[in-house]
Amino acid sequence: MLDPRFIREHETRVRKAIRDKGLPEAERALDQVLLLDEEYRLLRSDLEAKQAERNASSKRIGELKRRGESAEELIRAMSTLSDEVKRLEERSRSLEAQLQGALLELPNLPHESVPYGVSEHDNVVVHERGDKPTFDFEPKPHWELAAARGWLDLEAGVKTTGAGFPVFKGPGARLLRALNTYCLNALVAAGYTEVAVPLLVNAESATATGQLPDKEGQMYELRDGFYLIPTSELALTNLHRGEILDAAELPLRYAAQTPCFRREAGSYGAHVRGVNRVHQFDKVEMVQFTHPDRSFEALEEMAAFAESLLETLGMPYRRLLMCTGDMGFTQAKKYDLEVWSAGQGRWLEVSSVSNITDFQARRLGTRFREGGAQGRGKPELVHTLNGSAFGMVRLFAALLENAQHEDGTVSVPEPLQPYVGGARLE
Repeated sequence: MLDPRFIREHETRVRKAIRDKGLPEAERALDQVLLLDEEYRLLRSDLEAKQAERNASSKRIGELKRRGESAEELIRAMSTLSDEVKRLEERSRSLEAQLQGALLELPNLPHESVPYGVSEHDNVVVHERGDKPTFDFEPKPHWELAAARGWLDLEAGVKTTGAGFPVFKGPGARLLRALNTYCLNALVAAGYTEVAVPLLVNAESATATGQLPDKEGQMYELRDGFYLIPTSELALTNLHRGEILDAAELPLRYAAQTPCFRREAGSYGAHVRGVNRVHQFDKVEMVQFTHPDRSFEALEEMAAFAESLLETLGMPYRRLLMCTGDMGFTQAKKYDLEVWSAGQGRWLEVSSVSNITDFQARRLGTRFREGGAQGRGKPELVHTLNGSAFGMVRLFAALLENAQHEDGTVSVPEPLQPYVGGARLE
C-alpha cells in the first residue's frame, strides 16, 4: 500500500508507475484516491475544529454551573454541535474505509533500476551461467521420460482430483523430496529460520501481502473464508503483522517448504504439458524483513543464493530482470531465474526473487525501531522481500530432461544422491 501523503506529493510519478505497469484500472483508482483523500482531509479539519469547540463549550458549561449561573442556552447549542460532530465522525469513518479500499487497488512503484517494458519479451537477461547439455540421441521431455519409468502419473492425478494435480511415484517422489529437503537444509545452513506454516490463510493475511484484491482468481477460496496458500510467503510475511520489531534483530530471515495451490487459466500446448503448469506444487520459500537502507542489497544476496543452489545442482540457468509490465502488482524490483530444459528446448522459470519495499509492511503494520515495542523514537516501516528456492516441479522436470540417458535412466546431482540412495534414477 502506498502512503496517501506520498501520492499527493508525487502524483505524476505514481501515475507514470501505474502506466508503466500496464494497469489502467489502477489509474482510475488513483483518481478516486485523490478525490477521497482531499474530501477526507477537509472533513477531518472541520471535525477537529468542531470537536475542539465542543470541548471548549463543555468546559464553559462546567464553569457556569460552578458559579451558579444559567447554562441552558449553551447546553442547547452544545447539543446541536454534538449532533453535528457525530454526523461528521460517521462520515469520516465511511470516507476512511472508502479511501483504504481505493488504496488497495494501487500497485507498488517500480524501482528506478527496473527497465520499462510491456511484456515478458522486454525482460532483460542479466547473465547466463552453465553449459547446456548435449546428446547423441533425441532427448525426451519429462512427461514422456517420467511416465515411461512410472515416476510421474498424470492420469492418476486427474482421477483422484483433476487436471493439474500430478502424482509422483517411486524414484520420482524420492527425487522431488530430495530437492525440497536439500534446498530447505541449505537455507537453514545459511541462517534462515525454518518455519512450518499453515496451508490456509484468512482474508486479512492475503490482503496484507497483496494477493487481495489483486489475485482472487488465482487462489482457491474455501467456504468458510480461508484461502489455500499460493505460496508460503503469505504465512511467513504475516508472522509479524501489527508488530514493532527491534532494529538490532534485522534482518529476520525465514524459510518454509510447503505445497502451494494456484488456479491457472486454461490453455493448451507443450508449454503447459506435464508439470509445466499445475495447480498444486511444492515450493521452498525464503522471506526477509530488512532495514530499508539494506533491502536492495538483500535482494541481490537472495538472488545470488538461489543461483548458488542451481550451480551446485549443475543446472544451466539465467537471471532475468523483470520489466515494468511483467513485474507484478506488489514488486518494486524482481528477478526471475530460469533453468534450461533440454527435452523441451526452452527455459523454465523456477524462482522469482522480489523486493516489495514497504508496500506490504504498510498493510501489515510491521515496523521497527531501536529497542522494539518498548523503545523510543518513531517506528519506521520495514522492507519485506521474498524468493523461491525453488518451484520444485519445474526444477524436477528440467533435471530429468538435462541428465537423461538414452536408456531412460537419469543421473542424480551429487548433492541429492544421499537423499535418493544412488547416483542414478532407474
